[in-house]
Amino acid sequence: MLPPADAASKTRFLVLHDHAMGGAWWWVRAGSEQEVLETFAEVEVVHTEATRAEAETWNLDEADVDGPTTPPGLAEARAERDAQRGLPGFGALAGRDLLYLSRRWDEGGDDPMLYLMKVGPDGRRLRQVELTGDGTAFRSAPEDWSFNPPCVDRYDPAWVPFAIDREEFEAWWARAVHDPNRWD
Repeated sequence: MLPPADAASKTRFLVLHDHAMGGAWWWVRAGSEQEVLETFAEVEVVHTEATRAEAETWNLDEADVDGPTTPPGLAEARAERDAQRGLPGFGALAGRDLLYLSRRWDEGGDDPMLYLMKVGPDGRRLRQVELTGDGTAFRSAPEDWSFNPPCVDRYDPAWVPFAIDREEFEAWWARAVHDPNRWD
């Protein structure tokens, strides 16, 4: 139980770690949404009133951002954030409305792809360009994807080296072609 003074100064936030095909949910008491995001890695605060109302029926674990114990899953998110906190670039991307990123992924194949992404404030992709090894650029947007969980934690310093400027992204977007069959 929270002391009355703490309870009065904190808000109850619905917090999700989205795994694309499911997720882990908690109620977290904190002074602000930013405090939640600064304390726990790879989570988002859910504001949709319908989802919040439904979550009231889910019997979720509840935690205080400053509490001595944290439920499973959320404890790991805290430990991950604690490990990031002292690294150069921690939080450098936080507070930006839009991010533009360029990152190479091999996705288990022999031909790594370069992905350029426009990312919204919630860490979800808004638009993406996939650059293949032969130089072909394909563009896609949320309506092309089956899932679009948050993919960028803005406090994670690992994302800082992948930041690019808007102009670079837009130049690739203008050059890219859309193939609606590519993401089926």
